[in-house]
Amino acid sequence: MPLASSDSAPSSGADDPQSILHEIFGYAQFRGPQQSIVDHVVAGGDALVLMPTGGGKSLCYQIPAIARQRAGHGVTVVVSPLIALMHDQVGALHEAGVDAAFLNSTLDWEQTQDVERRMLRGEITLLYAAPERVNTPRFLSQLDSLRERGKLALFAIDEAHCVSQWGHDFRPEYRALTVLHERYAGVPRIALTATADALTRADIVERLQLEEARQFVSSFDRPNIRYTIVEKKEATTQLLRFIEREHEGDAGVVYCQSRKRVEDVAQTLVDAGINALPYHAGLDAAVRQKHQDRFLRDEGIVMVATIAFGMGIDKPDVRFVAHLDMPKNIEGYYQETGRAGRDGAPADAWMAYGLQDVVNQRRMIDESPAGEEFKQVMRGKLDALLSLAEASDCRRVRLLGYFGEKSVPCGNCDNCITPPQVWDGTDAARKLLSTIYRVQQQSGISFGAGHVMDILRGKATEKVKQFGHERVSTFGIGDEFSEAQLRGVLRQLIATGALSVDAQAYNTLQLTDGSRAVLKGEVQVMLRESISSPAERKSRREKTARGAPSPAAATLDTAGQARFAALKAWRAEVAKEHNLPAYVIFHDATLAAIAERAPATLEDLQGISGIGTKKLEAYGTDVLRVCAAF
Repeated sequence: MPLASSDSAPSSGADDPQSILHEIFGYAQFRGPQQSIVDHVVAGGDALVLMPTGGGKSLCYQIPAIARQRAGHGVTVVVSPLIALMHDQVGALHEAGVDAAFLNSTLDWEQTQDVERRMLRGEITLLYAAPERVNTPRFLSQLDSLRERGKLALFAIDEAHCVSQWGHDFRPEYRALTVLHERYAGVPRIALTATADALTRADIVERLQLEEARQFVSSFDRPNIRYTIVEKKEATTQLLRFIEREHEGDAGVVYCQSRKRVEDVAQTLVDAGINALPYHAGLDAAVRQKHQDRFLRDEGIVMVATIAFGMGIDKPDVRFVAHLDMPKNIEGYYQETGRAGRDGAPADAWMAYGLQDVVNQRRMIDESPAGEEFKQVMRGKLDALLSLAEASDCRRVRLLGYFGEKSVPCGNCDNCITPPQVWDGTDAARKLLSTIYRVQQQSGISFGAGHVMDILRGKATEKVKQFGHERVSTFGIGDEFSEAQLRGVLRQLIATGALSVDAQAYNTLQLTDGSRAVLKGEVQVMLRESISSPAERKSRREKTARGAPSPAAATLDTAGQARFAALKAWRAEVAKEHNLPAYVIFHDATLAAIAERAPATLEDLQGISGIGTKKLEAYGTDVLRVCAAF
């Protein structure tokens, strides 16, 4: 997400962070807390940075790395877990004129040695490496050599939540990064993440020994994202309707829990004429890389994926993220939905959620080999997500509240736009629990949700007759409730622990200690009315999908739109030639600003947000040539 541009002049001094921001990256002003973070790290301070996806985290270590390198401090080592992210960030730095490199498995031995030699000579400003490599004796020995010569400037630990067992993407190899503090105590460190609740944050501080680090916690709010959660009925059909109505031709990500579901949903979208690709760990590595490259470099691709896809994906124009299966916790949900709308333009986070999601997530926690303390924390995190899904008030208030941030109703989530009706499900809950109790008493065994609902609603199915459950005293006493209503009640009871699901016994329902208070009427069960799909609405964009311009160019006149389209076509050719995503060359917002200004000289391009000195030299003449045609 590009920084907001400004007409204010950068401060003087080539090593000054403000000058670097303007000269290298083409921005006139820092945004939010970036200035404070950069100044603190440039001065040699440790920092823990929590900043939402698209908030500009990379600049918080890239600018200090450049400033400290110019001041003679040497190399910055960036710990990053993903090869694709390393490649794109190094490519973007090269485009901006910064000496950067990566060490990972894509390099052969000769290339690896070349990078190592350049690093040891101090020719590299930022070196990206995975935590596994950083912890090897060979690499640590090289860092020792740099430190002895005073040429080790900074450690940047990206995706720092990976160090925490409470985080949504724990990676054990991150734990060994404590060596950076123990072995190189005088070298400043900055740890960065987009997602961490208080428990995860405390774990990051402890594991990375950042007790003395200054913490910078930005607002978690992403006001451009609209949050919508619908009751799951025919999820794939619901997804198709959502894409066709609101995001035809847009880039998006669809998350599914299993590999098979990924394949099935991707094929369904393709059959419906949507440009979709599958991505999961079971695919051949070359296929995964090809699909990821297409998603990053082509327009309008919908990636259907497991959570194996996404971390470090910097594509700015993802217009929607959809979940067909519920994530494990709010951190995962927030991280995944945050991949939409990095450019600041309107985007959607859409999820279909049902009773089976609750059952599956509970089962995975209960069956995990982890200790009981860990399971209890995970159940608490799941409960928070279930509360978000069942909420009848503002989704954003709930979401931000989870991260300890107070807010007011946003007016831009499904509950704010179309407030749901709420009904008192206490009576239905008591009748459901009574039915479960009486059936178990009569038969001596437990049954699943569908059978219990049939009994309560008075449906004499073959199974009901087989077990004689039409004679249970609660048979038919809940015939005023729809199946959708009862499923909502069951979700709520399971979410609050008043019911449990026995995965070892075919997902049968079991009463718990929490059932008693509901049965006695001591607990009120309030629920939202069943809504499977939000009311159809106008898109926030002037046009709805077909042939739509980028949101960044929506306000351009006809001539400006023509210049913008020509600039995009030129950018695509350059990006293909450089083997980089198009947004690494220029963001849409930069192209829109160029198209609006209609520059005739290189001086006209100066001051446009996103055009630094190197890019002006490399592309200025070509940009003028493209614009001159209109």
